[in-house]
Amino acid sequence: MAVIEKGSFEVISRSPAQTRRVGMRLGELLLPGDVICLEGNLGAGKTTLVQGIASGWGSYDSVTSPSYVLVKVYRRLDQNRLYHLDAYRLSGPQEAIDLDIDAMLSQGPLLVEWADKIKEALPEGHLWMRMRAINEEQRDFIVHARGERHKEILERFREDIYGA
Repeated sequence: MAVIEKGSFEVISRSPAQTRRVGMRLGELLLPGDVICLEGNLGAGKTTLVQGIASGWGSYDSVTSPSYVLVKVYRRLDQNRLYHLDAYRLSGPQEAIDLDIDAMLSQGPLLVEWADKIKEALPEGHLWMRMRAINEEQRDFIVHARGERHKEILERFREDIYGA
């Protein structure tokens, strides 16, 4: 068994509904410029978590995997935007840079599925979630932060999940 990196914590979700609720807690904390990186195999729960994040953030748009459009934009009533990038079909970091990640971050938070494929294109400050399926219903998330803002998100997220 691997030891969790210092400053990280683990979440075990027992159902898709619980994964969405975990995402909602995280979504409530996000501001423009925040980056949430999701790493995990097919079926690890990335899109389900994003559904919760978008809902907690306040989006009124429905969430689906952006696999065929690369980037989806979710809105809320105050006209703020949440960007959802699926890097699965990207050939590497340069393609992500060409999508103008900086412009997205100036307008809203950014959620990146398959973030490990474009790690070099992502800002140094981010919240990284390594996700894996335990069985048909359960998912395991290891959450780690880089940068002061994202360490603050991590701590508030941990408190929201587990209490003070």
